[in-house]
Amino acid sequence: MKDLQSLQEFEILIQKEAAVLAYFSHDQCNVCKVLKPKVEELLAKKFPKIKAIYCHTLNTPQIAAAHSVFAVPTIIVWFEGRETYRFSRNVGLQELEQALTRPYSLFFD
Repeated sequence: MKDLQSLQEFEILIQKEAAVLAYFSHDQCNVCKVLKPKVEELLAKKFPKIKAIYCHTLNTPQIAAAHSVFAVPTIIVWFEGRETYRFSRNVGLQELEQALTRPYSLFFD
């Protein structure tokens, strides 16, 4: 996952890429530490064309605030620059996979 440092860079990437998954967390979140590698693995195996980005909410709070992220972990998925899915706090990998399967196949198959 690419770690972004500015809101401008974040917004440009969302508009430029066909599909983006943003993972919002910070170092003090133990759930986030366990979930992040699993999300990366899921994307690599089943959804390789989705651009994965990471936002450290304590280092770049302006990005989190601009997207109304107030809890971690939060995962937001954009297709064609539009927010399509948002998962916060209790994120299940099966739920994430099921949500991404249909739009991914429509955009990339």
